Amino acid sequence: MKNEKAELFERTPIPKAVLKMSVPTVISSLVMVIYNLADTFFVGFLNDPVQNAAVTLAAPVLLAFNAVNNLFGVGSSSMMSRALGEKDYGTAKRSSATGFYCALIAALTFSVGFTVLKGPALNLLGADDVTRQATSEYLLWTVSFGAVPSILNVVMAYMVRSEGSSLHASIGTMSGCILNIILDPVFIMPWGLDMGAAGAGLATFVSNCFAMVYFLTLTLVRRKRTFVCLNPKRVTKRKKVILGICAVGIPASIQNLLNVTGMTILNNFAAAYGADPVAAMGISYKINMIPLQVALGISQGIMPLIGYNYSAKNYKRMKGFLTYTTKIVLVLMSLTSVVYFIFSGKLAALFIDTPSVIAYSERFLQGMCICLPFICMDFIAVGVFQACGMGKKALVFAVLRKIVFEIPAIFILNYFFPLYGLAWAQTASEIVLSFIALIVLVKMFRRLENEKNR
Repeated sequence: MKNEKAELFERTPIPKAVLKMSVPTVISSLVMVIYNLADTFFVGFLNDPVQNAAVTLAAPVLLAFNAVNNLFGVGSSSMMSRALGEKDYGTAKRSSATGFYCALIAALTFSVGFTVLKGPALNLLGADDVTRQATSEYLLWTVSFGAVPSILNVVMAYMVRSEGSSLHASIGTMSGCILNIILDPVFIMPWGLDMGAAGAGLATFVSNCFAMVYFLTLTLVRRKRTFVCLNPKRVTKRKKVILGICAVGIPASIQNLLNVTGMTILNNFAAAYGADPVAAMGISYKINMIPLQVALGISQGIMPLIGYNYSAKNYKRMKGFLTYTTKIVLVLMSLTSVVYFIFSGKLAALFIDTPSVIAYSERFLQGMCICLPFICMDFIAVGVFQACGMGKKALVFAVLRKIVFEIPAIFILNYFFPLYGLAWAQTASEIVLSFIALIVLVKMFRRLENEKNR
């Protein structure tokens, strides 16, 4: 196995290696987007803005899972890839075991904590007397019962991908997503269990359990041929492993907590205008997530390639991966942005028949989709920093994105352009941040080349 993985990381032609790692990840990301859209799509068939608003209001809590996913998933997988680049296979196994059991404890804590504090949490999310019950029922299944399987299947997918098994990681993720899409209409619609938003939550819970079982089974079957380790005896307090995971994982976690904060603020601003704008904001956000997940999938797919070659000090190959990937993503996101802007109303109409919600969604999506070519540069830059263990740089970008640019933009644009200005906040932020990302990456590679030539 070691020779097979070394071939992929060290000698496979760059386009082929990128495609082998990225295509399964992108397909998995697209299936995951469809899975995320399924709740909105089938709940939208009910033509009840309250049920749609419940799914939208709950989104920040589910996004908060990514704080745990990134802390232990991104952190441990980055550490694993760098350890493999250094041929330190013992550290790779210790990193995966430590990341897995820490994620399990964090997921259980998240589940219990949210259940105990559900009342204040619903107030913070912006739920009112109209949307409170539906939001609570959705969160019962997705968080109170669902935190553990949701978090563990994502964390294990990161670990499996870190050793070059991108296809297996994607199969595990997609299996749960596809099951969720199948179960959604059965649990949500009147002809099925007629549970509404709560049914969407139950379908999500069942599908995440299925994906978690897949990864656990895969790891046990391949235990002699994989660096992903579930042996609790491999959990370690070694400084190299703990600092290696935390240096990347904590900034990545903070980045997602800031995303939750930004989304919560956005939803609270939209909630002041009624249930229809909240539902429209959720629909627009999820439609825009399709290309965003493609860009994110590509950047995540190349992370093991970047991290491995960074540790092996093969900076020329590392730069080749980055340049090739950037060209592909920029062209793809630019074309998608144009299509979305032109057909925004028709895309929104696929998810709900309420004319007022469609009208809001059209305007919101037009503002959101402009950011696509710019945000891909942000994704790629942060992916490089995470892969190389440069957590401080990733944290700086997270702070710049949300605290310095996007959250202030929400207040300013909503003041000058009430309601509709909210959709342009992310775009304004990402335009500035993309140029910063380009400058930082260029300087980083110059520094690495100079250090190698000394």
